[in-house]
This record gives sequence, C-alpha cells and structure tokens, in this order.
Amino acid sequence: MMFAAAALALLATIALALVRAALGPTLFDRAQAANTVGTVAMLLLAVLGFLNGRPEFLDLAIVYGLLNVIGTIAVLKYFRQGDLGDPGIVQERAK
Repeated sequence: MMFAAAALALLATIALALVRAALGPTLFDRAQAANTVGTVAMLLLAVLGFLNGRPEFLDLAIVYGLLNVIGTIAVLKYFRQGDLGDPGIVQERAK
C-alpha cells in the first residue's frame, strides 16, 4: 500500500514538474524542471519495479539516472557555450 501511495505522489510530482518545464521563465528553469522529471521517473521506475515484484528494475533506474545527469550537463553546456566541445586552435597548413 505504501509503494502505491509513493507511486501516486511521484506521478503528481512529474505533473507539477512538467507544468514548470512548460511555463519556466528562463531556459535554466526549464532545464532544471526537465532534470526533475528524469529524476522522478527514475524513482517511479524503481517503485513500480518493487510493486510488481521485480527489484531488478532498480538497475535500470540507476542507469537512467546516470544518463539523466550526463544529458542535463550536456544540454546546459550547449546552451551556455554554443557547442559541446572545444576543438582547440586549428593550425593552418603551410603551403
């Protein structure tokens, strides 16, 4: 019963974060809301795994959480700097 209540609370949290993502005043607020959706989805995946008697879903939730963090960092870096990497100084070849 407690896992079901936790799952419903997580669904409500996702709904609120989606509203924040749609109505956030700045890009960084929207990115934070998207990161929150990913984190709560990870928690929901773990809770639903335990509700269905499949605790191995916890491994999937951990991988999803790691991808969520890496993706959020990449998106924020792209919007702040305009690219994802610095190619360095390109040297012209001597002719």
